[in-house]
Amino acid sequence: MRIVIKVGGSAIAPSLEAKRFSDYAKVIRSLAKEHTVLVVVGGGTPAREYINVTKELKASNAMRDLIGIGVSRLNARLLISAMNDAAYPEPPRDYQEANLAMYSGKIVIMGGVQPGQTTDAVAAILAEYVHADLLIRTTSVDGVYTADPKVDKNAKKIEHMTPQQLLELVAKMEMTAGANNIFDMLGAQIVKRSHIPMVVINGDDPNNIIVAVKGKKIGTLIK
Repeated sequence: MRIVIKVGGSAIAPSLEAKRFSDYAKVIRSLAKEHTVLVVVGGGTPAREYINVTKELKASNAMRDLIGIGVSRLNARLLISAMNDAAYPEPPRDYQEANLAMYSGKIVIMGGVQPGQTTDAVAAILAEYVHADLLIRTTSVDGVYTADPKVDKNAKKIEHMTPQQLLELVAKMEMTAGANNIFDMLGAQIVKRSHIPMVVINGDDPNNIIVAVKGKKIGTLIK
């Protein structure tokens, strides 16, 4: 099976700790023994901190995006460093490069690509580009909710939803550099048109990825 994993920055880098990257690397290496695995890493808290500074400096939105892309690529390099030569040595800069790197037999790990695209969108486009069988999105909560469960105590978890329902949910969210949303509009549109199943899971425990790959009930299934 060909799998694209979006590793949320909030899941792998809530703070910069080597153990988090090592834990993720161990799980991803085990999956790569039986599957073709490509990974897109988000910027997380470090990216938001940089972006907040650019806001104070009155930088353009495009510049803020570029800052976020740079941080996500740094996170990708950290994960590559934890892979013990199992990963392609450089984070690809675009989808074509990622597709070619995939045929090296190595795990492909990348960050952001261009302004205007979050790493959610990058993961969805990459999944479509390489004809993935499954897209997994790790985040800081255990699935998709009707509202932010960290803010709204009445938020309810959605165990199964259609891509159209995902679109309607994220339509309420504003796509800005460094936003901490469950997914973004462009990514949701790509998920809908590609017909690739996606599972949104809690990334606090990287082993949840294995559970999702095995098709067991976990998180939110979008199909």
